Amino acid sequence: MVLPRHMAHIRFLMSKDYNKIASIEKAISEKYGEETIQNPKSDWTEEKEKDYLEQIKEMYEKSYRHEESVEKIDINGIKVSKKLLNREPLKKCPVCGMIPRKSMDDICLLKFDCCNKCYVQYVEDREERWLKGWRPDET
Repeated sequence: MVLPRHMAHIRFLMSKDYNKIASIEKAISEKYGEETIQNPKSDWTEEKEKDYLEQIKEMYEKSYRHEESVEKIDINGIKVSKKLLNREPLKKCPVCGMIPRKSMDDICLLKFDCCNKCYVQYVEDREERWLKGWRPDET
């Protein structure tokens, strides 16, 4: 069997020339340190295994929570995080006092601190001014 040139190390290991293997391991340990040629299981303990499994469990739980919070739902052509829609609805629009009735009202309340009607009337195409703090007069 002929192996590609970049797989020469496999051909070498298949030959089982133990003297050559020992000389390569010695060169590696001299250059990079003794721990580079040790079997990873040699200093593995039950405690390390438990810590490792706990870290893996935490990583998967964190990943799962992140996926849930990132999941998007399409509402009237706007992609909204599912996490935002699961929140308790806001009580009323701070600008006009209207109680939100539609999901678009909730979206606008979360993003611009006003209902959809106020968004269309005061914010749309003037977001920069709104985000800087401008609000309509109370009259």
